[in-house]
Amino acid sequence: MDPVTTALMNPDSTIAVVGATDDPGKYGAVIYRDLKGKGFTVYAVNPGRETVAGDPAYPTLADLPEAPTIVNFVVPPHVSLAVLAEAKSLGYRLVWLQPGSSSPAVREYVEANGFEHLIDACIMVSAPRRKI
Repeated sequence: MDPVTTALMNPDSTIAVVGATDDPGKYGAVIYRDLKGKGFTVYAVNPGRETVAGDPAYPTLADLPEAPTIVNFVVPPHVSLAVLAEAKSLGYRLVWLQPGSSSPAVREYVEANGFEHLIDACIMVSAPRRKI
């Protein structure tokens, strides 16, 4: 198993969902609620929101109350690149890029900068239900 999926199986893992939202038509809402419903500790990262699903939303990764185990991306590729640079500066190395959040430039960046990564795989399919 790859390091990102292995981390997902750890009961102490936390997940930052970049692009989390309350818009039910967006994957950022579906993924955030799915992971939360499965018992994960999730943090919403979205500079345009104060809350997501009643939880605080944080404008940047640096604003999170703790370092996430995995940073999950549900944003367009140009946003992914900017947030990846922030993740790199903070030392966050496990990233999961949902379908639609990557591009050739994103792939090149994660490979050139030593990220452990999954690209174009859906975290909801791999995430186990936690005991709550």
